[in-house]
Amino acid sequence: MTNKFYAAGEQRAARVKELFARIAPRYDLINDLQSFGLHRAWKQRLLKLAHGRPGERALDLCCGTGDLALALAHQGLEVVGVDFSEPMLVVAERRAKALNSNLHASPAVRFMHGDAQCLPFPDESFDIVTIGYGLRNLADWEAGLREMKRVTAPGGRLLALDFGKPDNALLRAVYFAYLRHCVPLLGRVFCGDADTHAYILESLTHYAAQKGVHAKLNELQLTHTRIINLMGGIMSINYAEKGR
Repeated sequence: MTNKFYAAGEQRAARVKELFARIAPRYDLINDLQSFGLHRAWKQRLLKLAHGRPGERALDLCCGTGDLALALAHQGLEVVGVDFSEPMLVVAERRAKALNSNLHASPAVRFMHGDAQCLPFPDESFDIVTIGYGLRNLADWEAGLREMKRVTAPGGRLLALDFGKPDNALLRAVYFAYLRHCVPLLGRVFCGDADTHAYILESLTHYAAQKGVHAKLNELQLTHTRIINLMGGIMSINYAEKGR
C-alpha cells in the first residue's frame, strides 16, 4: 500500500500538512459523508467522558476545524485549540465567529498554530486534554502522548478519539474494505484526488490503534486507563487520568 500523503520519518509532518491543506475546505462535509454523520455522536461520547466543568481549562490538540474545542467552550470551559495546519485553523476561526454571531456571545476559545509533539505551555496547565483524529497523524504519536501528560494537571483527564482496529476479523475486513474502496471516492469527488482519503487506511495500517495507545498510557503511569470501543472497535476512545 502506497499513498503520496503518507511517509515515515522526517517527511511525515510535511506530507500530512500538505494533505490537510488540500482537504480543509471540504473536511467537515466529507466527515459527515464518510461516517454517515456518526462522528458527531462519537465526539459527544468523548465530551461526556471528559466530564468538563465550567471554569476548567481544556486543550484540544490537532483541533482541525474546531468541533471538540467549540463544544468544550460551549460547556463553559476555557479552551485552547492547537493545530499545525493553518488552513484548518482558518476554518475553525470562521466557525467560531459564526457561532459568536449567532449566540451574541464569545465562547472562551482561542485557536493557535502549534505542534502537538512540542507544546508551548507550562507543565500541568490544563484540566482536560483531548485529541480527535490527530494522534494517528503525528510523526511520533508517543511523543504526543508524553506532551499530553506533561501539560495535564494532577487529577486531569486525557482523551484520544480515532479510527480503531476491531478484534473481530470479519468486521475488520468489511471495515478495511470500506476504507479501501469507498472512502477514497469521496476524496476523488470533493478534493480531486482519491489519495487524500485513501490516506486514512494507509495511516491506520501503520498506527498502533487503541491497544497500542492504551499500553503507552499505562507505561506513562497514568491512572484509570481504559478503551471505549465504538461500533465494535471501528472507532475508539482512549481515556486516562493523571494521578494527584
